[in-house]
Amino acid sequence: MPKSDALVLFYSAARNVVMKQYAPATNRNREPILAVLKQWLPPQGLVLEIASGTGEHAAFFAANLAGREWQPSDAEPSALASIAAWRDEAGLANLRPPVCLDVRDDMWPVDRVDAMFCANMIHISPWECTLGLMTGAGRVFGPGGVLVLYGPFKVGGKTAPSNLSFDADLKARNPAWGVRDLEAVGACAQAVGLDHVDAIPMPANNLCVVWRKRA
Repeated sequence: MPKSDALVLFYSAARNVVMKQYAPATNRNREPILAVLKQWLPPQGLVLEIASGTGEHAAFFAANLAGREWQPSDAEPSALASIAAWRDEAGLANLRPPVCLDVRDDMWPVDRVDAMFCANMIHISPWECTLGLMTGAGRVFGPGGVLVLYGPFKVGGKTAPSNLSFDADLKARNPAWGVRDLEAVGACAQAVGLDHVDAIPMPANNLCVVWRKRA
């Protein structure tokens, strides 16, 4: 290899190390989430990940969900850079470059997807983001489109003590944040044609909740 090419590879690798971000929870929750995705995602098609964050989930799920195209997204420039770095390192043909996407926008950078996945977003964003997420899902799904949300929820106004403490901490940081009532989230889904099909208990008192676009 010519010396100049070796230098390019070295600096490219060094840049990825700098840009890559890490979320400690990812290694703890990715296997249980993967099991849910294998159960509920269609066997092929385009999966849009909302609020991909560091990009670790995107790289892991794309590597383990053959037959699906994985489209990561985020609204934050630093997150997009980290996702791109993880994608570069993974070198997966089914992992697309990240796109900038704010769920509250009327137009998204994708027109039609077969499934969507979103982890740990709706409790650390204003309620308008949950509304935008559901409205967007109703817009980009055809019949049978699947939405999977992962995170803490209140069910019937109740949740685990650890989630109640987390909820209080979130609201202290930003009054617009907080652990959401599953019934309220489900009502938003119903309003755009998404029917609830499952809620799977997950580690650390989280849930994976699944909705499907009705015909």
